Amino acid sequence: MNYNKVAQDIIDNVGGKANIKQVTHCFTRLRFILKDESKAKKDVVEHLEGVISVVVSGGQFQVVCGAKVTKIYDAAVAILGDNVAAASSDDVEIPKQKQSFGNLILQKITEIFTPLVPAIAAAGLIKGLLAVAARVPGFDTENSTYVIMNTASNIIFYFMPIFLAYTTATALKCSKVIAMILGAFICHPTIDALVQDVATRSTIFGLPVIKMEFTVGESSRIFSYTESVIPIILGVIVLYFLEKLLKKIIPEILQLILVPGLSLIIMVPVMLVVVGPVGIYVGYLVQWLYTALYGFSPILGGIIVGGLWGVCVIFGAHRALLPIGLNDVAMTGTNTLMCFAGSANFSQAGAALGVMLKTKSKQLKQVAASASLSAWLVGITEPAIYGCNLRLKKPMICAVIAGAIGGGIMGIGGAVNTGFANNGILTIMSYYGEGTSLGQFLAYIIGICVAFFGGAILTYFVGFDDVDAGAADTKAIESGAAAPAASVSAHTGEKVDIASPVEGKAYPLEEVQDEVFSSGALGKGIAVLPTKGEVVAPADCTVSVLYPTLHAIGLKLEDGTEILIHIGMDTVAMNGDGFTKHVNEGDTIKKGTPIVSFDIDKIKAAGHDTTVIVIISNTEDFADVVGVPTEHADLSRTVIRAVK
Repeated sequence: MNYNKVAQDIIDNVGGKANIKQVTHCFTRLRFILKDESKAKKDVVEHLEGVISVVVSGGQFQVVCGAKVTKIYDAAVAILGDNVAAASSDDVEIPKQKQSFGNLILQKITEIFTPLVPAIAAAGLIKGLLAVAARVPGFDTENSTYVIMNTASNIIFYFMPIFLAYTTATALKCSKVIAMILGAFICHPTIDALVQDVATRSTIFGLPVIKMEFTVGESSRIFSYTESVIPIILGVIVLYFLEKLLKKIIPEILQLILVPGLSLIIMVPVMLVVVGPVGIYVGYLVQWLYTALYGFSPILGGIIVGGLWGVCVIFGAHRALLPIGLNDVAMTGTNTLMCFAGSANFSQAGAALGVMLKTKSKQLKQVAASASLSAWLVGITEPAIYGCNLRLKKPMICAVIAGAIGGGIMGIGGAVNTGFANNGILTIMSYYGEGTSLGQFLAYIIGICVAFFGGAILTYFVGFDDVDAGAADTKAIESGAAAPAASVSAHTGEKVDIASPVEGKAYPLEEVQDEVFSSGALGKGIAVLPTKGEVVAPADCTVSVLYPTLHAIGLKLEDGTEILIHIGMDTVAMNGDGFTKHVNEGDTIKKGTPIVSFDIDKIKAAGHDTTVIVIISNTEDFADVVGVPTEHADLSRTVIRAVK
């Protein structure tokens, strides 16, 4: 690779020397601060030799180059000369961007609802399995096992205010415990009975407790706070402002007792008299509007959501739609939104499959196959969207068309979801729960099949501008990305198990928010949400790279396995603050030796994700590399299994 040419091509396509204010690099990326980002040709840069991907984030134009980034950076600095401050990572300044109100709302909605999605999906899976069992002739739904498991599947919904109180308080940074007490308070059987007893007048401090009765036409319905969504969110928002006010007027020495005490005394009546009723009415209005739109044309609703859900994922806007579906479950026990989203998910999986079947590039085949599997198995579509469909453009269009058709079919058949499960094969039975007919279930099955196979067939026959097979694979190997197993001349079958270098919760790399890591572009591995701020050697190894800011570590094991450990997202901006090294580059160390300590709280306070990425950077030397998720990752547990 001609590093001078690569550097020159990158500089030319980010707007030239005159458009660059500053450039630095981390372990895998060139980080440009540009005077005018609109002058940068992102699409062109992404397809340059030596470039894996481009990420625009935090005021930086980040060019992902992999293991060769240092040489490309040196070439870039030589070209730029005195035209630009070629800063080291120790003195780079990242401009703070003002966040729009709309982006702030979207961010908070994501922070509130996203942590609950896995638990809700799990509950939906259990509900689906129970629904199948209940339909078996002669099955006793009164037996204790069924009753207990049915209760377990309902917990997340019944006590939804408690869970939402926690996530909302976390998002707003107010008292989690007081918020959860408010959530538990409105779920308490005594309060539940009180607000539903419309015949009896109740008061608190002389103020009337509002009863939850709605009359529509000739029918009436009594609502309760259990399973509700909006009341507790509004309540915690009020709590947030109340705590800020109390902390201003109460002396600091008395805040520990008086702030939570007064917060509860004030919030209890506020919840029952004002916030709670308003929340129920808002929730009812949202549900009524969605039902009215769906009732106007289920087919049109399916076409719109099924077609555009994947587009919303690109911008993260799909998170803003989650409250609608969750509120629908709380109000009616079912929802249609996730059905239509399922059509979109399977269409993305199908389009990725079409890419895999059509492309001549071994590297792209591997990426597309993995992305398709992730989408149809567990409903995670980001690898499919970012890894191939959006990148190649036409497959994305094919997925939108197939998703719209599948969604329309679901609308015709009246498909519904009895929970709020993610859309993959593993949760498919949640669409055949109590109260749903076989016809509705078949409508969902037919819809996702049309979306999946339609996406694959359309992509295959419509085609796309394929990357050059040889150039693509050479580029991947030179830039440090994962290359296909077939590129290795021979595999020995030797197994390599990698222990977790950090304690915490290990989860699939595909779920990481940074698409450069989640797509596997830099190698396959695992992500760990740390509970202890210390990275240790996962095996006997040599410290091949220890980046100056200590956020990235390269290790080489005795068997030749190369491991990249990346602490947090965009933590290069911290310039080493909160990081302490215990070894030096070039040291040979034993398994368990502390390498770097990091302050988890300081990383969070700086606004960065604390996730630790652990990948095998020479993935191309292995026949297969698989991450092993676990709730309790540590040095005694294998988190990556590889076969040479």
